[in-house]
Amino acid sequence: QVQLVESGGGLVQAGGSLRLSCAASGSTYSLNTIGWYRQAPGKQRELVAIVRDIRIRRIGSTNYADSVKGRFTISRENAKNTVFLQMNSLKSEDTAVYYCFAETLLAQSYWGQGTQVTVSS
Repeated sequence: QVQLVESGGGLVQAGGSLRLSCAASGSTYSLNTIGWYRQAPGKQRELVAIVRDIRIRRIGSTNYADSVKGRFTISRENAKNTVFLQMNSLKSEDTAVYYCFAETLLAQSYWGQGTQVTVSS
């Protein structure tokens, strides 16, 4: 079992920045993928940024949604089993609940409880 706890959401003006954190605990040695999704009101949950193949390739491969490329950066602090999402130049369309996601090599997935990000224009 893996537990994911997000923090760092809040209200920010357009053009501002926020940093989200996701602390993983439990059987973190089994994780191969970790990242962030978001869900805006009335929309489907979508991928924001993700790091894959952590167990296979030490650094892993990183992917971003086109809408956040150049503005958001995903990073990890392995010693603390924490993943971060640095969000810069925020736009009103970035308003959503942001969820931390993790998956094992055996494709068992886990979700955090979500953290609200609201960008005011």
